[in-house]
Amino acid sequence: MKKEKIIIGWAEESLTPDKKLSLRGQFYERVSQYVESELTVTAMALTAGEESVIFCSCDLTSVEKELVSGVKERLQGTDIPLDRIIISATHTHTSHTYRRERSEKAGGLGILKKYIPDDMVYKPAVDFEGVMDPCDAYVFLCERIALAAKRAWEQRRASSYACGFGRAAVGMCRRVCFNDGSARMWGDADNATFTELEGGNDSGIELLYTFDENKKLTGVVANVACPSQVLEHRSFVSSDYWGKVKDFVRKKLGEDVFVLGLCSAAGDQCPRDLIRWVQPDTPILDPNVERLHPRDRRADPSMFEIKGAVKAGKRIANEIIDVFEELGESCDECELIHSVTDLKLPLRRVTPEDCANAKKAITEFVRENKGKTVDYMDTAMMHVHAGTINRFEYQYDHDFETVELHCIRLGDVAFVTNPFELFLDYGNRIRARSLAKQTFIIQLANGSQGYLPTAKAEKGGHYSAYVSSGYVGSEGGELLVRECVDTVNGFFKE
Repeated sequence: MKKEKIIIGWAEESLTPDKKLSLRGQFYERVSQYVESELTVTAMALTAGEESVIFCSCDLTSVEKELVSGVKERLQGTDIPLDRIIISATHTHTSHTYRRERSEKAGGLGILKKYIPDDMVYKPAVDFEGVMDPCDAYVFLCERIALAAKRAWEQRRASSYACGFGRAAVGMCRRVCFNDGSARMWGDADNATFTELEGGNDSGIELLYTFDENKKLTGVVANVACPSQVLEHRSFVSSDYWGKVKDFVRKKLGEDVFVLGLCSAAGDQCPRDLIRWVQPDTPILDPNVERLHPRDRRADPSMFEIKGAVKAGKRIANEIIDVFEELGESCDECELIHSVTDLKLPLRRVTPEDCANAKKAITEFVRENKGKTVDYMDTAMMHVHAGTINRFEYQYDHDFETVELHCIRLGDVAFVTNPFELFLDYGNRIRARSLAKQTFIIQLANGSQGYLPTAKAEKGGHYSAYVSSGYVGSEGGELLVRECVDTVNGFFKE
Protein backbone atom coordinates (compact mmCIF):
# COMPACT_ATOMS: atom_id res chain seq x y z
CA MET A 1 0.00 0.00 0.00
CA LYS A 2 1.28 3.49 -0.86
CA LYS A 3 2.49 5.73 1.95
CA GLU A 4 0.83 9.14 2.16
CA LYS A 5 1.80 12.44 3.80
CA ILE A 6 0.24 12.92 7.24
CA ILE A 7 -1.76 15.91 8.44
CA ILE A 8 -2.77 16.09 12.11
CA GLY A 9 -4.89 18.51 14.11
CA TRP A 10 -5.56 18.78 17.84
CA ALA A 11 -8.18 20.47 20.00
CA GLU A 12 -9.42 20.42 23.59
CA GLU A 13 -12.72 21.68 24.98
CA SER A 14 -14.01 21.91 28.52
CA LEU A 15 -16.83 19.58 29.55
CA THR A 16 -17.18 21.32 32.91
CA PRO A 17 -20.53 23.13 33.25
CA ASP A 18 -21.35 26.05 35.53
CA LYS A 19 -23.89 23.97 37.46
CA LYS A 20 -23.73 21.12 39.93
CA LEU A 21 -23.73 17.66 38.37
CA SER A 22 -25.48 14.45 39.21
CA LEU A 23 -22.41 12.23 39.17
CA ARG A 24 -22.68 8.99 37.26
CA GLY A 25 -21.18 5.74 38.47
CA GLN A 26 -21.51 3.74 41.71
CA PHE A 27 -24.89 2.52 42.94
CA TYR A 28 -25.70 5.46 45.15
CA GLU A 29 -26.64 9.03 44.33
CA ARG A 30 -24.02 11.78 44.37
CA VAL A 31 -24.20 15.47 43.57
CA SER A 32 -21.03 17.45 42.93
CA GLN A 33 -20.12 19.92 45.66
CA TYR A 34 -17.26 21.58 43.77
CA VAL A 35 -14.88 21.12 40.82
CA GLU A 36 -11.66 19.34 41.82
CA SER A 37 -10.28 19.31 38.26
CA GLU A 38 -11.65 20.23 34.86
CA LEU A 39 -13.46 17.73 32.66
CA THR A 40 -12.37 17.89 29.02
CA VAL A 41 -12.71 16.30 25.62
CA THR A 42 -9.46 15.99 23.68
CA ALA A 43 -9.66 15.44 19.92
CA MET A 44 -7.01 14.40 17.42
CA ALA A 45 -7.83 14.36 13.70
CA LEU A 46 -5.42 12.51 11.42
CA THR A 47 -5.53 12.20 7.64
CA ALA A 48 -3.24 10.43 5.18
CA GLY A 49 -4.29 10.47 1.54
CA GLU A 50 -8.02 9.78 1.28
CA GLU A 51 -8.35 8.10 4.70
CA SER A 52 -8.96 9.68 8.10
CA VAL A 53 -9.64 9.04 11.77
CA ILE A 54 -10.86 11.47 14.45
CA PHE A 55 -10.27 10.37 18.06
CA CYS A 56 -12.25 12.10 20.81
CA SER A 57 -11.35 11.13 24.38
CA CYS A 58 -13.89 12.34 26.97
CA ASP A 59 -13.75 12.55 30.75
CA LEU A 60 -17.01 10.62 31.04
CA THR A 61 -18.17 7.36 32.57
CA SER A 62 -19.35 6.07 29.21
CA VAL A 63 -20.21 7.10 25.67
CA GLU A 64 -23.72 6.01 24.79
CA LYS A 65 -24.79 5.44 21.19
CA GLU A 66 -27.21 8.34 21.54
CA LEU A 67 -24.34 10.66 22.43
CA VAL A 68 -22.37 9.57 19.36
CA SER A 69 -25.43 10.19 17.18
CA GLY A 70 -25.95 13.62 18.76
CA VAL A 71 -22.36 14.63 18.06
CA LYS A 72 -22.61 13.47 14.44
CA GLU A 73 -25.86 15.37 13.94
CA ARG A 74 -24.08 18.58 14.93
CA LEU A 75 -21.31 17.88 12.41
CA GLN A 76 -23.67 17.40 9.49
CA GLY A 77 -22.80 19.74 6.63
CA THR A 78 -19.07 19.76 7.39
CA ASP A 79 -16.51 17.84 5.34
CA ILE A 80 -15.72 15.60 8.31
CA PRO A 81 -16.24 11.91 7.47
CA LEU A 82 -18.73 11.07 10.22
CA ASP A 83 -18.16 7.32 10.08
CA ARG A 84 -14.47 7.91 10.95
CA ILE A 85 -15.21 9.50 14.34
CA ILE A 86 -14.28 7.50 17.46
CA ILE A 87 -15.60 8.85 20.78
CA SER A 88 -14.38 7.09 23.90
CA ALA A 89 -14.61 7.52 27.68
CA THR A 90 -11.79 7.61 30.21
CA HIS A 91 -14.36 6.01 32.54
CA THR A 92 -14.20 8.48 35.37
CA HIS A 93 -17.02 8.20 37.92
CA THR A 94 -16.93 11.90 38.81
CA SER A 95 -18.56 13.29 35.69
CA HIS A 96 -21.91 13.89 33.98
CA THR A 97 -25.11 11.95 34.21
CA TYR A 98 -26.73 12.67 30.86
CA ARG A 99 -29.88 11.59 29.05
CA ARG A 100 -29.89 8.01 27.84
CA GLU A 101 -32.72 6.43 25.91
CA ARG A 102 -33.89 3.46 27.94
CA SER A 103 -34.84 0.65 25.61
CA GLU A 104 -36.44 -2.55 26.84
CA LYS A 105 -33.05 -4.14 27.38
CA ALA A 106 -31.58 -1.26 29.37
CA GLY A 107 -33.50 -0.85 32.54
CA GLY A 108 -33.32 -2.57 35.87
CA LEU A 109 -35.14 0.36 37.44
CA GLY A 110 -38.02 0.01 34.98
CA ILE A 111 -38.49 -3.58 36.10
CA LEU A 112 -38.37 -2.59 39.75
CA LYS A 113 -41.25 -0.15 39.24
CA LYS A 114 -43.40 -3.09 38.14
CA TYR A 115 -42.73 -4.94 41.37
CA ILE A 116 -42.43 -2.23 44.01
CA PRO A 117 -45.85 -0.93 45.13
CA ASP A 118 -46.67 2.76 45.41
CA ASP A 119 -46.72 2.69 49.22
CA MET A 120 -43.00 1.90 49.23
CA VAL A 121 -41.94 5.54 48.94
CA TYR A 122 -38.63 6.24 47.27
CA LYS A 123 -36.45 8.78 49.08
CA PRO A 124 -33.46 10.32 47.26
CA ALA A 125 -30.26 10.33 49.28
CA VAL A 126 -29.24 13.81 48.12
CA ASP A 127 -30.81 17.14 47.19
CA PHE A 128 -30.97 17.62 43.42
CA GLU A 129 -31.95 21.29 43.52
CA GLY A 130 -29.76 23.35 41.17
CA VAL A 131 -28.32 20.24 39.51
CA MET A 132 -27.88 20.19 35.74
CA ASP A 133 -30.78 18.40 34.06
CA PRO A 134 -29.67 15.19 32.24
CA CYS A 135 -31.31 16.43 29.02
CA ASP A 136 -29.39 19.69 29.25
CA ALA A 137 -26.22 17.75 29.99
CA TYR A 138 -26.76 15.66 26.86
CA VAL A 139 -27.06 18.78 24.66
CA PHE A 140 -24.07 20.40 26.37
CA LEU A 141 -21.87 17.33 25.80
CA CYS A 142 -22.95 16.86 22.19
CA GLU A 143 -22.11 20.46 21.38
CA ARG A 144 -18.73 20.46 23.16
CA ILE A 145 -17.55 17.14 21.72
CA ALA A 146 -18.66 18.17 18.23
CA LEU A 147 -16.81 21.48 18.63
CA ALA A 148 -13.61 19.68 19.64
CA ALA A 149 -13.84 17.32 16.66
CA LYS A 150 -14.52 20.23 14.28
CA ARG A 151 -11.65 22.33 15.61
CA ALA A 152 -9.21 19.42 15.46
CA TRP A 153 -10.27 18.76 11.86
CA GLU A 154 -9.81 22.40 10.91
CA GLN A 155 -6.42 22.60 12.64
CA ARG A 156 -4.87 19.78 10.59
CA ARG A 157 -1.42 20.65 9.35
CA ALA A 158 1.55 18.79 7.87
CA SER A 159 2.86 16.66 10.73
CA SER A 160 4.91 13.65 11.71
CA TYR A 161 4.67 11.07 14.47
CA ALA A 162 6.81 8.61 16.42
CA CYS A 163 5.75 5.68 18.59
CA GLY A 164 7.15 4.54 21.90
CA PHE A 165 6.45 2.21 24.78
CA GLY A 166 6.48 2.73 28.52
CA ARG A 167 5.59 0.96 31.74
CA ALA A 168 3.82 2.18 34.84
CA ALA A 169 2.06 0.22 37.56
CA VAL A 170 -1.42 1.78 37.51
CA GLY A 171 -4.05 -0.88 36.80
CA MET A 172 -4.51 -4.04 38.90
CA CYS A 173 -7.11 -6.80 38.94
CA ARG A 174 -10.12 -6.00 41.13
CA ARG A 175 -11.70 -9.46 41.26
CA VAL A 176 -10.77 -11.77 44.14
CA CYS A 177 -11.20 -15.58 44.02
CA PHE A 178 -12.03 -17.83 46.95
CA ASN A 179 -11.60 -21.53 47.67
CA ASP A 180 -15.29 -22.34 47.09
CA GLY A 181 -14.94 -21.35 43.43
CA SER A 182 -16.64 -17.98 43.83
CA ALA A 183 -15.21 -14.57 42.99
CA ARG A 184 -16.03 -11.06 44.09
CA MET A 185 -15.29 -7.59 42.83
CA TRP A 186 -13.47 -5.74 45.63
CA GLY A 187 -13.34 -8.99 47.57
CA ASP A 188 -11.38 -9.03 50.83
CA ALA A 189 -8.14 -10.94 50.25
CA ASP A 190 -7.19 -10.76 53.92
CA ASN A 191 -8.64 -14.10 54.97
CA ALA A 192 -7.89 -17.82 54.71
CA THR A 193 -10.46 -18.47 51.96
CA PHE A 194 -8.63 -16.21 49.47
CA THR A 195 -6.88 -18.12 46.69
CA GLU A 196 -5.88 -15.66 43.95
CA LEU A 197 -6.71 -12.60 41.96
CA GLU A 198 -8.82 -13.74 39.04
CA GLY A 199 -6.80 -11.98 36.33
CA GLY A 200 -3.48 -10.30 35.77
CA ASN A 201 -2.63 -6.70 35.01
CA ASP A 202 -0.94 -4.82 32.19
CA SER A 203 1.64 -2.20 33.12
CA GLY A 204 2.45 -1.42 29.48
CA ILE A 205 1.64 2.01 28.04
CA GLU A 206 1.32 2.31 24.27
CA LEU A 207 2.54 5.77 23.26
CA LEU A 208 2.37 7.90 20.13
CA TYR A 209 3.85 11.40 19.83
CA THR A 210 2.93 13.95 17.15
CA PHE A 211 5.03 16.85 15.83
CA ASP A 212 4.53 19.87 13.59
CA GLU A 213 6.65 20.69 10.53
CA ASN A 214 9.33 22.17 12.78
CA LYS A 215 9.56 18.95 14.80
CA LYS A 216 7.91 20.62 17.79
CA LEU A 217 5.87 18.28 19.97
CA THR A 218 2.14 18.90 19.55
CA GLY A 219 0.51 15.97 21.33
CA VAL A 220 0.74 12.56 22.97
CA VAL A 221 -1.53 9.53 22.71
CA ALA A 222 -1.32 7.26 25.78
CA ASN A 223 -3.11 3.92 26.09
CA VAL A 224 -3.42 2.65 29.69
CA ALA A 225 -5.18 -0.50 30.93
CA CYS A 226 -6.97 1.12 33.86
CA PRO A 227 -10.17 3.18 34.24
CA SER A 228 -9.72 6.64 35.76
CA GLN A 229 -11.43 5.73 39.03
CA VAL A 230 -9.21 6.62 41.93
CA LEU A 231 -11.82 9.15 43.02
CA GLU A 232 -14.89 7.20 41.93
CA HIS A 233 -16.73 7.49 45.26
CA ARG A 234 -16.26 11.21 45.77
CA SER A 235 -18.81 14.00 45.46
CA PHE A 236 -16.91 16.46 43.31
CA VAL A 237 -16.27 16.92 39.60
CA SER A 238 -12.92 15.44 38.56
CA SER A 239 -11.01 14.15 35.55
CA ASP A 240 -9.30 11.81 38.02
CA TYR A 241 -5.74 10.75 37.21
CA TRP A 242 -5.86 11.84 33.53
CA GLY A 243 -6.12 15.47 34.60
CA LYS A 244 -2.98 14.97 36.68
CA VAL A 245 -1.20 13.36 33.71
CA LYS A 246 -1.92 16.45 31.61
CA ASP A 247 -0.67 18.78 34.35
CA PHE A 248 2.65 16.95 34.75
CA VAL A 249 3.24 16.52 31.00
CA ARG A 250 2.52 20.16 30.22
CA LYS A 251 4.72 21.39 33.03
CA LYS A 252 7.66 19.48 31.52
CA LEU A 253 7.00 19.37 27.78
CA GLY A 254 4.99 22.54 27.16
CA GLU A 255 1.67 24.09 28.12
CA ASP A 256 0.34 23.73 24.56
CA VAL A 257 0.92 19.95 24.36
CA PHE A 258 -2.28 17.89 24.04
CA VAL A 259 -2.78 14.54 25.79
CA LEU A 260 -5.22 11.97 24.37
CA GLY A 261 -5.88 9.46 27.16
CA LEU A 262 -7.26 6.13 25.96
CA CYS A 263 -8.51 3.39 28.29
CA SER A 264 -7.36 -0.04 27.13
CA ALA A 265 -9.13 -3.34 27.92
CA ALA A 266 -9.70 -2.93 31.66
CA GLY A 267 -13.14 -4.27 32.63
CA ASP A 268 -11.62 -6.18 35.56
CA GLN A 269 -8.97 -3.58 36.45
CA CYS A 270 -8.74 -0.77 39.00
CA PRO A 271 -6.05 1.56 40.35
CA ARG A 272 -5.89 -0.26 43.72
CA ASP A 273 -3.73 -3.09 44.98
CA LEU A 274 -6.14 -5.53 46.65
CA ILE A 275 -3.25 -7.46 48.22
CA ARG A 276 -1.52 -4.45 49.78
CA TRP A 277 -4.87 -2.91 50.68
CA VAL A 278 -4.69 0.71 51.86
CA GLN A 279 -7.81 2.08 53.53
CA PRO A 280 -9.57 5.28 52.43
CA ASP A 281 -8.48 8.25 54.54
CA THR A 282 -12.01 9.64 54.54
CA PRO A 283 -15.33 7.77 54.75
CA ILE A 284 -16.81 6.11 51.66
CA LEU A 285 -20.42 5.01 51.19
CA ASP A 286 -19.72 1.61 49.66
CA PRO A 287 -20.08 -1.66 51.60
CA ASN A 288 -18.02 -3.48 48.96
CA VAL A 289 -14.81 -1.74 50.00
CA GLU A 290 -15.29 -2.17 53.75
CA ARG A 291 -12.70 -4.33 55.51
CA LEU A 292 -13.47 -6.04 58.84
CA HIS A 293 -9.84 -6.15 59.95
CA PRO A 294 -7.87 -3.60 57.93
CA ARG A 295 -4.13 -3.69 58.47
CA ASP A 296 -1.54 -0.97 58.25
CA ARG A 297 0.36 -1.47 54.99
CA ARG A 298 3.49 0.11 53.57
CA ALA A 299 2.30 0.57 50.02
CA ASP A 300 0.74 3.17 47.71
CA PRO A 301 -1.00 6.23 49.11
CA SER A 302 -4.72 5.59 49.45
CA MET A 303 -6.07 5.11 45.96
CA PHE A 304 -9.40 6.55 47.10
CA GLU A 305 -7.99 10.04 47.60
CA ILE A 306 -6.66 12.95 45.52
CA LYS A 307 -3.10 12.07 46.53
CA GLY A 308 -3.65 8.65 44.96
CA ALA A 309 -4.82 10.23 41.70
CA VAL A 310 -1.73 12.45 41.74
CA LYS A 311 0.52 9.41 42.24
CA ALA A 312 -1.09 7.47 39.37
CA GLY A 313 -0.95 10.52 37.11
CA LYS A 314 2.70 11.14 37.95
CA ARG A 315 3.64 7.54 37.15
CA ILE A 316 2.08 7.76 33.70
CA ALA A 317 3.45 11.23 33.01
CA ASN A 318 6.96 10.22 34.05
CA GLU A 319 6.90 7.43 31.49
CA ILE A 320 5.54 9.73 28.79
CA ILE A 321 8.37 12.18 29.49
CA ASP A 322 11.08 9.52 29.80
CA VAL A 323 10.12 7.77 26.55
CA PHE A 324 9.89 11.12 24.76
CA GLU A 325 13.48 11.91 25.70
CA GLU A 326 14.63 8.64 24.09
CA LEU A 327 12.48 8.76 20.93
CA GLY A 328 13.97 8.08 17.55
CA GLU A 329 13.16 9.87 14.30
CA SER A 330 9.55 10.67 13.46
CA CYS A 331 7.96 9.85 10.11
CA ASP A 332 5.82 12.23 8.06
CA GLU A 333 4.15 9.65 5.84
CA CYS A 334 2.52 6.31 6.41
CA GLU A 335 -0.12 3.82 5.34
CA LEU A 336 -3.50 4.59 6.88
CA ILE A 337 -6.34 2.07 6.67
CA HIS A 338 -9.59 2.47 8.61
CA SER A 339 -12.19 -0.30 8.75
CA VAL A 340 -15.59 0.11 10.45
CA THR A 341 -17.65 -3.02 11.15
CA ASP A 342 -21.06 -3.63 12.70
CA LEU A 343 -20.43 -6.99 14.35
CA LYS A 344 -23.27 -9.19 15.62
CA LEU A 345 -22.41 -10.93 18.87
CA PRO A 346 -24.64 -13.46 20.67
CA LEU A 347 -26.72 -12.07 23.51
CA ARG A 348 -25.83 -13.51 26.90
CA ARG A 349 -28.92 -15.41 27.96
CA VAL A 350 -30.83 -16.10 31.18
CA THR A 351 -32.39 -19.44 32.10
CA PRO A 352 -36.02 -19.72 33.30
CA GLU A 353 -34.68 -20.83 36.68
CA ASP A 354 -32.49 -17.72 36.97
CA CYS A 355 -35.49 -15.53 36.13
CA ALA A 356 -37.70 -17.26 38.70
CA ASN A 357 -35.07 -16.84 41.43
CA ALA A 358 -34.72 -13.14 40.57
CA LYS A 359 -38.48 -12.59 40.82
CA LYS A 360 -38.52 -14.42 44.14
CA ALA A 361 -35.75 -12.21 45.54
CA ILE A 362 -37.57 -9.00 44.58
CA THR A 363 -40.90 -10.31 45.89
CA GLU A 364 -39.30 -11.14 49.25
CA PHE A 365 -37.68 -7.70 49.37
CA VAL A 366 -41.06 -6.05 48.79
CA ARG A 367 -42.75 -8.18 51.44
CA GLU A 368 -40.08 -7.39 54.04
CA ASN A 369 -40.05 -3.65 53.28
CA LYS A 370 -43.73 -2.97 52.52
CA GLY A 371 -44.78 0.46 53.74
CA LYS A 372 -41.20 1.55 54.37
CA THR A 373 -39.19 4.27 52.65
CA VAL A 374 -36.95 2.88 49.90
CA ASP A 375 -33.61 4.56 49.20
CA TYR A 376 -31.10 4.27 46.39
CA MET A 377 -29.10 1.57 48.20
CA ASP A 378 -32.23 -0.60 48.37
CA THR A 379 -32.85 -0.33 44.64
CA ALA A 380 -29.14 -0.97 44.04
CA MET A 381 -29.45 -4.25 45.95
CA MET A 382 -32.28 -5.27 43.65
CA HIS A 383 -30.60 -4.04 40.46
CA VAL A 384 -29.00 -7.40 39.65
CA HIS A 385 -32.29 -9.26 39.99
CA ALA A 386 -34.19 -6.68 37.95
CA GLY A 387 -31.57 -6.87 35.23
CA THR A 388 -31.90 -10.66 35.13
CA ILE A 389 -35.68 -10.44 34.66
CA ASN A 390 -35.24 -7.78 32.02
CA ARG A 391 -32.78 -9.90 30.04
CA PHE A 392 -35.12 -12.88 30.17
CA GLU A 393 -37.93 -10.77 28.69
CA TYR A 394 -35.68 -9.17 26.07
CA GLN A 395 -34.16 -12.44 24.84
CA TYR A 396 -37.60 -13.72 23.86
CA ASP A 397 -37.17 -12.14 20.42
CA HIS A 398 -33.55 -10.95 20.43
CA ASP A 399 -30.53 -13.16 19.78
CA PHE A 400 -27.71 -10.71 19.08
CA GLU A 401 -26.10 -7.45 20.10
CA THR A 402 -24.71 -5.37 17.24
CA VAL A 403 -21.51 -3.55 18.17
CA GLU A 404 -19.51 -0.97 16.25
CA LEU A 405 -15.83 -1.83 15.85
CA HIS A 406 -13.08 0.32 14.38
CA CYS A 407 -9.80 -1.25 13.27
CA ILE A 408 -7.04 1.06 12.02
CA ARG A 409 -3.57 0.63 10.59
CA LEU A 410 -1.26 3.61 11.05
CA GLY A 411 2.11 2.65 9.64
CA ASP A 412 3.33 -0.32 11.67
CA VAL A 413 0.85 0.15 14.54
CA ALA A 414 -2.83 -0.71 14.92
CA PHE A 415 -5.81 0.67 16.83
CA VAL A 416 -8.89 -1.42 17.69
CA THR A 417 -12.04 -0.25 19.50
CA ASN A 418 -14.98 -1.85 21.28
CA PRO A 419 -18.00 -0.55 23.27
CA PHE A 420 -17.48 -2.77 26.35
CA GLU A 421 -15.80 -2.73 29.70
CA LEU A 422 -13.64 -5.42 28.19
CA PHE A 423 -11.85 -7.80 30.55
CA LEU A 424 -8.07 -7.61 30.27
CA ASP A 425 -7.58 -11.15 28.95
CA TYR A 426 -9.37 -10.29 25.71
CA GLY A 427 -7.09 -7.32 25.15
CA ASN A 428 -4.06 -9.52 25.84
CA ARG A 429 -5.21 -12.02 23.22
CA ILE A 430 -5.68 -9.31 20.61
CA ARG A 431 -2.27 -7.76 21.29
CA ALA A 432 -0.44 -11.08 21.37
CA ARG A 433 -1.86 -12.24 18.04
CA SER A 434 -1.68 -8.89 16.24
CA LEU A 435 0.85 -8.56 13.41
CA ALA A 436 1.26 -4.87 14.20
CA LYS A 437 4.41 -3.82 16.03
CA GLN A 438 2.16 -2.13 18.56
CA THR A 439 -1.58 -2.37 19.18
CA PHE A 440 -3.65 0.34 20.89
CA ILE A 441 -6.93 -1.00 22.33
CA ILE A 442 -9.75 1.46 23.11
CA GLN A 443 -12.68 0.26 25.20
CA LEU A 444 -15.98 2.08 25.86
CA ALA A 445 -15.83 3.60 22.37
CA ASN A 446 -18.90 4.54 20.26
CA GLY A 447 -21.26 2.73 22.57
CA SER A 448 -21.70 1.45 26.10
CA GLN A 449 -22.75 -2.18 26.23
CA GLY A 450 -21.64 -3.19 29.69
CA TYR A 451 -19.00 -5.54 30.95
CA LEU A 452 -17.66 -8.36 28.78
CA PRO A 453 -16.33 -10.95 31.26
CA THR A 454 -14.27 -14.08 30.67
CA ALA A 455 -15.64 -17.60 31.08
CA LYS A 456 -13.69 -17.85 34.35
CA ALA A 457 -15.37 -14.71 35.66
CA GLU A 458 -18.83 -15.95 34.65
CA LYS A 459 -18.26 -19.07 36.76
CA GLY A 460 -17.03 -16.99 39.70
CA GLY A 461 -20.01 -14.65 39.55
CA HIS A 462 -20.57 -11.31 41.29
CA TYR A 463 -20.79 -7.81 39.86
CA SER A 464 -19.13 -7.29 36.44
CA ALA A 465 -19.72 -10.98 35.69
CA TYR A 466 -23.46 -11.20 36.40
CA VAL A 467 -25.60 -11.65 33.32
CA SER A 468 -27.17 -8.29 34.13
CA SER A 469 -23.74 -6.60 34.12
CA GLY A 470 -23.49 -6.66 30.34
CA TYR A 471 -25.20 -7.78 27.16
CA VAL A 472 -22.51 -10.12 25.79
CA GLY A 473 -20.73 -13.03 27.46
CA SER A 474 -17.52 -14.99 26.94
CA GLU A 475 -18.85 -16.65 23.78
CA GLY A 476 -19.15 -13.21 22.22
CA GLY A 477 -15.78 -12.22 23.65
CA GLU A 478 -14.07 -14.98 21.68
CA LEU A 479 -15.76 -13.80 18.49
CA LEU A 480 -14.74 -10.21 19.20
CA VAL A 481 -11.10 -11.23 19.56
CA ARG A 482 -11.17 -13.19 16.31
CA GLU A 483 -12.77 -10.33 14.37
CA CYS A 484 -10.23 -7.79 15.63
CA VAL A 485 -7.25 -10.07 15.01
CA ASP A 486 -8.46 -11.10 11.56
CA THR A 487 -9.10 -7.50 10.47
CA VAL A 488 -5.83 -6.09 11.82
CA ASN A 489 -3.72 -8.93 10.48
CA GLY A 490 -5.39 -8.53 7.09
CA PHE A 491 -3.95 -4.98 7.02
CA PHE A 492 -0.40 -6.29 7.36
CA LYS A 493 -0.40 -9.38 5.14
CA GLU A 494 1.18 -8.92 1.74
